[in-house]
Amino acid sequence: MRVMSALAILIGTTLPALAGDGFHIVIPGRAGVPIIINGVDASYAVIEGDRGLAKGLHVQPTVYGGRYIDPLPNVGHYYPSAGHQPGYGRLEIEPPKNRKLPKAAESFHEEWGAQSPPPALQNAVPFDPPAVIVAPPGARRY
Repeated sequence: MRVMSALAILIGTTLPALAGDGFHIVIPGRAGVPIIINGVDASYAVIEGDRGLAKGLHVQPTVYGGRYIDPLPNVGHYYPSAGHQPGYGRLEIEPPKNRKLPKAAESFHEEWGAQSPPPALQNAVPFDPPAVIVAPPGARRY
């Protein structure tokens, strides 16, 4: 009887432990922003073996149905010294030399500055004034 109850407890505890390592479907949180896992766009794909922050170990996930993303896209190169026009970009047209020029812009000048106050205002009150201030003679007293 003890063997049967021990076997039932063993089976009952191992099945929930194995249930955490199933597959997951990746759904992006924001439209147009891909979920990149090891250079593969895993948006709306199935991944297996991702443990994330659940445990101290990290299992490399397997992505089923993702698209490979080239880390350095092949955009081509343009060297002006070769004398060829680029395959894309704006088409620059040189205007003729005898064209009518636009009216010249009016002159504009703006100036900013800062300065100290005049010296007379700086020394209006001495740093060490006398203890008694004598009023001038003939001043009215109220």
